[in-house]
Amino acid sequence: MVTISSAENALKTLYLGVVSDQLNTKVNPLLAKIKQSTADVWGKEVRKLVPYGANGGIGAGTEDGDLPTAAGNNYKQFCLTLKNLYGTIEISDKAIRASANNSGAFVNLLNAEMEGLIKASKFNFGRMLFGDGSGKLATVSSVSGNTVTLDSVSNVIEGMVVDFMTPSSATYTEVSGATGRRILSIDRANKVVTVNGGALTGVVDENDIVTVQGSFGKEITGLGAIFGNSTSLYGITRSENLWLTPKTVAAKEGVIDDSTIQKVVDELEDVAGSTANFIVCNSGVRRAYQNYLTSNRTNVDTINLDGGFKAISFGGIPVVTDRFSPSGNMYVLNTDEFTLHQLCDWRWLEGDDGRVLKQTAGKPVYTATLVKYADLLCEKPSGQGVITGVTEA
Repeated sequence: MVTISSAENALKTLYLGVVSDQLNTKVNPLLAKIKQSTADVWGKEVRKLVPYGANGGIGAGTEDGDLPTAAGNNYKQFCLTLKNLYGTIEISDKAIRASANNSGAFVNLLNAEMEGLIKASKFNFGRMLFGDGSGKLATVSSVSGNTVTLDSVSNVIEGMVVDFMTPSSATYTEVSGATGRRILSIDRANKVVTVNGGALTGVVDENDIVTVQGSFGKEITGLGAIFGNSTSLYGITRSENLWLTPKTVAAKEGVIDDSTIQKVVDELEDVAGSTANFIVCNSGVRRAYQNYLTSNRTNVDTINLDGGFKAISFGGIPVVTDRFSPSGNMYVLNTDEFTLHQLCDWRWLEGDDGRVLKQTAGKPVYTATLVKYADLLCEKPSGQGVITGVTEA
């Protein structure tokens, strides 16, 4: 007979390992290439001592002259606060009782909930990898009733619960009456989103932003932070440490070709001593590159990647598409320099009694929450590159 206790055992013993593997290796090819580690985690923070430049204790001299003066490695300490990543499933008491005498029906119920959780988590964690940690999904262009036109809809999906935030001094604050809104439908051709609840006209304004519920300023430090223009990165001031700056090359007349990609690969090697092993862009940029290869009658080679992914190849480097990669950009990365530092792998959030399924106060439903405390750190930002201004096909 199916009970709350047996459901909890299933979540702990049968589903946790499978879900963890899915979220760690199947979210997208980029995450599958990034190592995960509990090293350098101190309390609630990631603190990583990173060398830069070269050891200065070298030199040439005379046969009986002075030896070079010792000058050790240069170091800076990178610091990040671990981000709190959550995923919650919900099962009604009625559904549990209805399947109490039918284990097959209950398994189907759990499978459906877990598949939904994995799908939503893949979307959000994949999106965060390209974000700057702010949680910004899009900027509002106009409002009419409970429909909102955005500058981009690539980071939103039906069913997502969002908050609207308005500029306030140097940050953003929640728009009263416009938080916890669920996206009902998306007109992707016109970039129009419809949300539940009352009209937003006169409440939400142009240039307000959209974020995932309660997530503003709390997301993973992704590529958007590394390639962004913030005054600091990992607690280090950029203007005083130019070695934090990644390589940026503009596509000539919007064209992406082998020569431009090779230029970035070469400069990462020559200047930063970094070997590129991963190229990622959105589908429009990849189509533009494929068109270039086709027009030059170049064979398009494909390679298999970990996690079951496939990609075309540039000199043995996989060129992978990701829906969340910014428009017109192609990132040339050395993923060996990235680490997802974590306090622990995915775990069920447990109460003092060890239970993971908890009744929601005042409601006949039970919830279970997956949690992971982690953040992404790149040890050598100067070893990463981006090609901008590509005209998409």
